[in-house]
Amino acid sequence: MSLLHLGPRVFPLTVWMLVALCSHACVPTLLRADSNDRPNIVLILADDLGYGDLGCYGNDEQATPVLDRLATQGVRWTQAYANGPECSPTRAALLTGRYQQHVGGLECAIGVGNVGRYDDAIRLHLVNELGLPANRPTLAKRLSSVGYETALFGKWHLGYEAKFSPMMHGFDEALYCIGGAMDYYHYLDSVATYNLFHNGRPISGEGYFTDTITDQAVRFIGDRNANDKPFFLYLPYTAPHTPYQAPGESPVDPLPIDSPLWKQNADPPGVYRAMVRHMDEGIGKVLHAIEESKMTDRTLVIFASDNGGTSASRNEPLRGFKGQAFEGGIRVPLIARWPGHLPEGVVSDQVTITFDLTASMLAAAGITPTQEDAMEGIDVLSLAANDEPVQPRTLYWRKPRDPQVWSGMRDGNWKYVRQEKATVDGRTSIQEWLFNLADDISEQTDLASQSTDELDRLRGRYLAWEQSVRNNRRGRPGWAPSKE
Repeated sequence: MSLLHLGPRVFPLTVWMLVALCSHACVPTLLRADSNDRPNIVLILADDLGYGDLGCYGNDEQATPVLDRLATQGVRWTQAYANGPECSPTRAALLTGRYQQHVGGLECAIGVGNVGRYDDAIRLHLVNELGLPANRPTLAKRLSSVGYETALFGKWHLGYEAKFSPMMHGFDEALYCIGGAMDYYHYLDSVATYNLFHNGRPISGEGYFTDTITDQAVRFIGDRNANDKPFFLYLPYTAPHTPYQAPGESPVDPLPIDSPLWKQNADPPGVYRAMVRHMDEGIGKVLHAIEESKMTDRTLVIFASDNGGTSASRNEPLRGFKGQAFEGGIRVPLIARWPGHLPEGVVSDQVTITFDLTASMLAAAGITPTQEDAMEGIDVLSLAANDEPVQPRTLYWRKPRDPQVWSGMRDGNWKYVRQEKATVDGRTSIQEWLFNLADDISEQTDLASQSTDELDRLRGRYLAWEQSVRNNRRGRPGWAPSKE
């Protein structure tokens, strides 16, 4: 792999606005007493990886040996969730540490070619505002403010315009796919838009994209070998998202826009698995670079997926797939390693969600939340480090994508799922499910007709939350919650 032109590094703005947030829980923390002893942080995100795709989550031993080994060196969570059942929502929540609904326009994935897929996103696109605004405090900005060097290599998917680029959100360096999916070899998406950017500028390059960003991550780590400054490396792979293209090929021409390989239910035999395995091998190179640089003991490594898997994935034993509010659309693998701070070989049943990782990374970096700081998550790394009892959680999901809305919540072991669909006569049909995940992880037994009081309680709490997080930027009309 070689990149033909990267250009000069562009450093982020050093002044940024804070918004008022409050922490939703008080838990023991892993705060660093000495600012000179802040850990390096490597956050690795897979794209559309199924809950059961890893060997340590029930697949065979050949599926992901590197990640399986990482799990034995740290903590693996069995009840981790993504903030959304699609790409952009989870990434917005990860960077802001809040429900993505607070942003506006990012409740579902930005469509290929910068397309809004529901009313508020469509409106924002029409005024060139579809993306994560640069005035939002982000994880990278917060870490940069205390001396971290920050880099992103991989998938962005939080806005196409330059004003939404990673450089505007606290990253010192960024090599990235701007949209939701692209040809792994020629960097075009399914409407023939070029997707490869470096520090806000399109660049030419070559090579399999999984290898491209792996090599950049290895280089970044190696360059910091003699550097005393801590670093934050965000490595969001596009794998194993479509198009389904195996590593090791050398296609002369870009993938045609009408190729079935763009479709999430059209994976050729063995290709999806090869893409997952190749990503696992790339992660192995990144971990080796950390070891070679003698940074293992002072580096926090986190691995997760941005949402549940597609029909190409192994989602067993969960119901549903990406895009839905069933467990298969939102429950994801999660592994973290930090020698000397997190225990080894521990399996945690603590319910957690993407923005908990944001709160946990800031706490590990010694950033103490204040009333002006902004996290809605909790420090789940500290819960694991201190062997705390499992804490009950109340979590919410909402994903509008015309002509339907998937939504739901989890309160303790109770799970409420809701699907709204616009009908041809202008009405809205609503279907609801109620599950008890304590003994029904596969969501096979719908209790909605049996436990009507519980259904009413969860529905009421969900609708109250839905109303509370409405935020259509510039005060313009947007979606309205359905009336029962």
